[in-house]
Amino acid sequence: MTPNHVDSIIDKLVSGGKTPSVQYLFFDNNKIIHSHYSGFSDIAKQKNSNAGTLYHIYSFTKTFTATAVMQLVAQQLIGLDHPVKKYMPDFPYSSEITIWHLLTHTAGIPNPIPLNWIHLAEDHDTFDGDTYFQSIFSKVPKLKSKPGENFAYSNLGYVLLGQLIAKISGSTYQQYIREHIIKKLNIHNGDLNFSVDDYSRKAVGYHDKYSLTYLALSFLLDKQKYMGNSQGKWRSFRDNYVNGAAYGGLIATSDALVRYVQEFLSNDSRLLSPSSIDQMFRENNLPGNKPSGMCLSWFTGQLNGNRYFTHAGGGGGYYCEARIYRDKGVGSVIMFNRTGISDERYLDHVDRFML
Repeated sequence: MTPNHVDSIIDKLVSGGKTPSVQYLFFDNNKIIHSHYSGFSDIAKQKNSNAGTLYHIYSFTKTFTATAVMQLVAQQLIGLDHPVKKYMPDFPYSSEITIWHLLTHTAGIPNPIPLNWIHLAEDHDTFDGDTYFQSIFSKVPKLKSKPGENFAYSNLGYVLLGQLIAKISGSTYQQYIREHIIKKLNIHNGDLNFSVDDYSRKAVGYHDKYSLTYLALSFLLDKQKYMGNSQGKWRSFRDNYVNGAAYGGLIATSDALVRYVQEFLSNDSRLLSPSSIDQMFRENNLPGNKPSGMCLSWFTGQLNGNRYFTHAGGGGGYYCEARIYRDKGVGSVIMFNRTGISDERYLDHVDRFML
């Protein structure tokens, strides 16, 4: 199958009403091998999605958080197997929890439903994340399992990693990511950041009004507050930001995401040493030597015998996936401006032909 056939698969997602827009890029360590942009970033304005369009990447932000942690480890400012309490005396959970546990989602920290963990763009300048999450931690004080015992995905664990990065670096989490990842890659802040300077570039996020998840939103979200007008089957979200920057706050173009992921395919990464990258992509085993399917923030998988590392990012109005095939020296990114609430592994449908 040729790239043109792959483009046809992508286009059918739009023409079939599966998403207002979608972007797909396949690349190696230094160039984009194939890219395709389809659909509208703004249905009402009939505005085409393009290389400069911004999408929320939600939980894919966790890989940036993990990269920042590994940079601090490389500087010997923290240790992966050290208790978090060693660095954060006010850490709200067990003294047995290590930084490794947080990175691999094995700390046992609860994961309250996050869909209502957003605030409107107009409230962004006055939003205080530390105060907000202090109240959240107080409401869920008990661990779900003993540290290291089970895999249990937790956004709160990455909130705590963001606080750790801020504590050790002496800056805010957002400032650290801008200075030590985004700036190092020479990516313009307008293409990858925690806020949007030019909203005309940002894709409007949509939800399918005729889906079961739209009914569920009524229990998770104040639709009147956070949602806007409808365009056919799609209802838009008003511009908003995620409360937890470290677990889901970044907004990016697909090209910026590619440039970040390419660093993990490079033999001369500007972010981490080869040994640190190898450690990041080493799968964590649970008791009994049971594979967890999780490395340091990255999930594992296989497609047609090709091992890959991946992370998805989904929430109200947006969904994305990025994937790395280290043995093949290639990777891929796909981005949608429709709600995604689970790890769909959608790249299986298109990467199989590009590989």
